[in-house]
Amino acid sequence: RTDLYPALVRFYHATYNGERVRIAALLQPVYDDSMRGIALIQVGETLDARQALSRDILLSTLLRQALLVLAVAAMVWFAVRLVLRPLMLLKNEVETRALSDLSNIDPALVHKEVRPLVAAMNGAMARTQDLIASQRRFIADASHQLRTPLAVLKTQAELALRENDPAAMRAIVGSIAGTTDGAIHLANRLLTLARIEHGGGSVPDTPVSLAEVARQVGLELALPAVQKGIDLALEADADDQTTVPGQALLLHEMVSNLVDNAIRYTPAGGSVLLQVARAGNEVLLAVSDSGPGIAAGDLDKVFMPFYRAQATLEANPGGTGLGLAIVRDIATLHGASITLGESGQGPGLSVRVIFPAPAIVEASSALKAN
Repeated sequence: RTDLYPALVRFYHATYNGERVRIAALLQPVYDDSMRGIALIQVGETLDARQALSRDILLSTLLRQALLVLAVAAMVWFAVRLVLRPLMLLKNEVETRALSDLSNIDPALVHKEVRPLVAAMNGAMARTQDLIASQRRFIADASHQLRTPLAVLKTQAELALRENDPAAMRAIVGSIAGTTDGAIHLANRLLTLARIEHGGGSVPDTPVSLAEVARQVGLELALPAVQKGIDLALEADADDQTTVPGQALLLHEMVSNLVDNAIRYTPAGGSVLLQVARAGNEVLLAVSDSGPGIAAGDLDKVFMPFYRAQATLEANPGGTGLGLAIVRDIATLHGASITLGESGQGPGLSVRVIFPAPAIVEASSALKAN
């Protein structure tokens, strides 16, 4: 008798005639006319037979699974080839293009789900094409502008070589020095413009005080202002009121260009006013002068590189026409807007640059008050 429920089959291993067997045992009630009791029914098989059966089952299962895997792999391969065929056509289209070919890719080459990718690629190529065109224009303009002073330098040098009079030679050398200064000024402006246009579309968020930048520029350009008898004045709010996120070097270049232009085009005895003030969530930078100003028809053109209005040509024939183009590009990089108008000091010009400024931290004022 077993402690388990007698109607359940019990399985166990045993040895029969020296061979390991697997046995199933069942207690079965027996009712007869001559007896009543419990019969023990035992069925056994050798382990070799069980292992052979297991191997047959395993092999047949593996074979079916392998065939199934191969069938699924073939179906997946066919489906992937069918789905990726348009992408392979797109790949071949891109690979076989000439380096100078930046035309749009036909979106019909791919499925409609992939067409946004093609549209993004076309947009990237259009921006690249615009950048290349801009670089070509810049190179053409720069080579045209640099050709004139270099030709003048060559002519002056040849005249100096043929001159025997020391006084005349000294005068020619002085002209060469002046032409060289103009060429250096032009080259510096060209390099600045190239660095701004092709140096990236973002600037760091470092806090910069426009008032401090304006003070530095005022000190640097005080000497040329005094030499022309120009009254150079600065009106600025506190440094923490005029802080804007940006790059100090570029902002210094922008303010320097504005003040330098104002001094160059203002006649002797005139005035130049540099203002930095906060108005709400904006910071205003304004440079006003008492020079000849710019005609209304030229206000939109003066931001083009190398363009010079008639009034500026008369006031400063040796200018480069790059100052306001540099100012515009720096202002754009910093998210600022720029406008030109009358200065309020006669026919002069007023350049106003408005920067978005972060909110002033009230806690710092409270700490200072405490």
